[in-house]
Amino acid sequence: MPRERLSVVVTRRLPEAVETRLSELFDVRLRDDDTPMTREELVAAVQDADVLVPTVTDAIDSGLLGQAGEKLKLIANYGAGVDNIDVSTARQRGILVSNTPGVLTDDTADMTMALILAVTRRIPEGLSVMQQGDWSGWAPTAFLGGRIGGRRLGILGMGRIGQAVARRANAFGMQVHYHNRRRLRPETEQELEATYWESLDQMVARMDVISVNCPSTPSTFHLMNARRLKLMKPSAVIVNTSRGEVVDENALTRMIRAGEIAGAGLDVYEQGTDVNPRLRQLPNVVLLPHMGSATLEGRVEMGEKVIINIKTFEDGHRPPDQVVPAML
Repeated sequence: MPRERLSVVVTRRLPEAVETRLSELFDVRLRDDDTPMTREELVAAVQDADVLVPTVTDAIDSGLLGQAGEKLKLIANYGAGVDNIDVSTARQRGILVSNTPGVLTDDTADMTMALILAVTRRIPEGLSVMQQGDWSGWAPTAFLGGRIGGRRLGILGMGRIGQAVARRANAFGMQVHYHNRRRLRPETEQELEATYWESLDQMVARMDVISVNCPSTPSTFHLMNARRLKLMKPSAVIVNTSRGEVVDENALTRMIRAGEIAGAGLDVYEQGTDVNPRLRQLPNVVLLPHMGSATLEGRVEMGEKVIINIKTFEDGHRPPDQVVPAML
């Protein structure tokens, strides 16, 4: 007799191809609309499902996991970051956690370069003038930005995405520098033409552009705090496509308003969707709604990894992208 299919609950709408494949393989419950689940809906999901497929918008904390039913054995996160999940508590309760690493590297690196260009070349300001119909014609001194070729780029976090940013920056003629928890191998540094800084303070003080590409961990919370932001040159800009809490958003806002930092390009925010309203008022700040990984190709590949993790678990094996506390 055929075995009973796994019960899978998906917390958000996913690309149609992913939802269709999930439906073919598992007893899946999908969302009818693209809104986050309420706390009550999440509680019901963890009580009824064998597998939960959450996203970064879902807080899978110890309180929620404490209400999980005995059936729940896998949390197959739709996303690379798992700071929305209490991995230690899940492990204590015998629940495996998996993620989707590696598939969004190029998309996020592309967006990082887009933000660097947008801030340094004042693209949003030009777009605003055109949309409002206020352009009176070309002028030698209008919308003067800065050339990125020859500028020093300091990458904070030289993992997959940081290295992909470095390769793109090299193509634009930027000088690549980096700070990382562990120094890269000499051959990798040579390939990336990257200069390592053991001291983040010393690197920050010398860069023209800072790109934040490190994960969110207790040790990276406010890594770019007020003291460190003050080390930046007044002509420097900062770009963040990683996690909002790595940068002290209030301190950053104050310094940009005071002219102590030349500008910023942000795709992530310290308080999620609650963006500091003063940031919206600054013409030298480019704000995006967490679009760094927003390509159809990337979202489908994320879904494929989720499916592989669930199917491997169903077959009695360790999911290939299992997350353990030691990795965090």
